[in-house]
Amino acid sequence: MSSQHDAAPPAPDASEHALPHTRISRVLDRFIDRIGAAASWLWLAIIAAIVINVVARYVLRSNIGQLDELQWHIFAVAFLIGLSYAVTSDQHIRIDMLYGRWSPRTKAWIDLIGILIFAAPFVFIVLRYGVPFTATAMDWPDFQNLERSDQPSGLPYRFAIKGALALAFALLAIAFFSRLTRATALLFGFPRPLPPDRED
Repeated sequence: MSSQHDAAPPAPDASEHALPHTRISRVLDRFIDRIGAAASWLWLAIIAAIVINVVARYVLRSNIGQLDELQWHIFAVAFLIGLSYAVTSDQHIRIDMLYGRWSPRTKAWIDLIGILIFAAPFVFIVLRYGVPFTATAMDWPDFQNLERSDQPSGLPYRFAIKGALALAFALLAIAFFSRLTRATALLFGFPRPLPPDRED
């Protein structure tokens, strides 16, 4: 067969299918991107905690119980913070075999409906109960009986990991709002979409 038939068709330009940016979304996405880039260093902290724990347990014959909890705490924070970054960078999980075939306007409608009907209520519920959840753990406003791990050798300041949940969903709310403005910019022209040459 000729090489003409064997050659793969050129890949479509991703920018042709992306939602347009707005002034608001550009500012919010850059804010989330910076936080996501900073949070990415937490994965190195997880590796360091695992290596130290393994060396302590199997080489030094010493069990550091706090390191076990620390690994899970760092992992939880890194994962939760990464949720907002996944939304702004359009890397979150969905059925791409369907979504990828739709037109930009159809994708914008799916994003708009999905955010308003599913994402926004879920984020609101988590924040509604997550903030008091954190405040209880830190004994707000007295700060006298700070919650700590149930394990005798566990970590103190349990409010820190609980607070990460509220913080992560606050960032997720910002990310979804940014995505919402991009969808409405394509569908309704509001907020005014930025020209492609001004999006970066």
